[in-house]
Amino acid sequence: MKASRATTQVLLLLCVMYLITYVDRVNVSTAAASFGKEFGLSKTQLGLVFSAFAYPYLVFQIIGGWLGDKFGARKTLTICALVWAAATILSGLATGLVSLFLARMLLGLGEGATFPTATRAMASWFSAEKRGFAQGITHACARLGNAVTPPLVVALMAATSWRGSFIILGCISLGWVLWWAISFRDNPSDHPRITQDELAALPEYKQYKDRPKVPWMPLFKRMMPVTITYFCYGWILWLFLSWIPQYFLHNYQLDLKKSAIFSAGVFFAGVIGDALGGIVSDHLLKKTGNLNTARRNIVVICMLLTLASLVPLMFVHDLAISAICLSLGFFFIEFTIGPMWAIPMDIAPKFSGTASGMMNTGSALAAIISPLFGGWLIDKTGNWDTPFIFSMALMVVGSITAFAMKPQNKFDETAHAVLKGVQPA
Repeated sequence: MKASRATTQVLLLLCVMYLITYVDRVNVSTAAASFGKEFGLSKTQLGLVFSAFAYPYLVFQIIGGWLGDKFGARKTLTICALVWAAATILSGLATGLVSLFLARMLLGLGEGATFPTATRAMASWFSAEKRGFAQGITHACARLGNAVTPPLVVALMAATSWRGSFIILGCISLGWVLWWAISFRDNPSDHPRITQDELAALPEYKQYKDRPKVPWMPLFKRMMPVTITYFCYGWILWLFLSWIPQYFLHNYQLDLKKSAIFSAGVFFAGVIGDALGGIVSDHLLKKTGNLNTARRNIVVICMLLTLASLVPLMFVHDLAISAICLSLGFFFIEFTIGPMWAIPMDIAPKFSGTASGMMNTGSALAAIISPLFGGWLIDKTGNWDTPFIFSMALMVVGSITAFAMKPQNKFDETAHAVLKGVQPA
């Protein structure tokens, strides 16, 4: 992707944001070995802590996407980042289950609007044939956050404590807020480093007041298959993010450092998957001109490959094989991210923040249920492989519902406006 200084800076800003948000949301999984013991928490209670983030995160997906559309990405993400930074620091000051649960909920409130709002920014800053790459590389940085978090948090805990690790990471988030507020502009033409060549390649920027009103119910119905598919993706994502460090720690009786290394290996596979998925999706779009081929087909194939990767876990109890299977599974499921996050921009470019928020409610709902359900299964069965069985079933469901996404068929807000007797803008 050839980019001038302005688009490079915007992409870098978003990449760093995606990385930081995931470090701040998954650090709890590694630190759980310490605070779980200090607070005397069961696996089910740990699952409750893991899922606390997702309750407000779910609620603020659509609201946050709408706010990003209405007030712009600059203001929305500045406020959001201040909230999630404060929540991360407060997590380090928790005194028990209740205060930690509330701090994690505040984190979900702050991060709820981040990805839909970032998608709003990408819709203005990247042309259609580069959106898969933009989504893929930013989500690759999110998975890089997953990969570096276990060893990073272990190192910070060794240098300070589990509390100190949260406080330090919260302060890093505050640094990003300042960078974002100073550097980003909603309208690309307002950026001091933008060039005329760049502007010519970008879609026309429109202020919110110049855009048609959101046709909520028609858009919701149009995005429903995408949301269901993304729920299936989100289930396995949050199972991995919440339990993989604990999986290696307890299922194979590793110490905390070795568990962190194996967890980082699994999550790093997702980094590669995210980056390649966006690149391959955009390549197929340029080659075929067909969004169904470039977006939907990748999702279907990779969900089935994820299922196939996880099957050996049910039959073989071996550390090396488990690590390879989990890495392959995470690689293939993350390969779908670039195509999936490009779909809201493909379907409804004028409402990309709202549409992506609708889609991400699927993952947010899964983030509530999956960690809690996984912890309950482990408590009941004593088997750390059991939670993956349900995940494999959802890969089948997701590959089926993906056929109904039809990204090639763009949402026509003008038709809905005419049906309601409103003159199109």
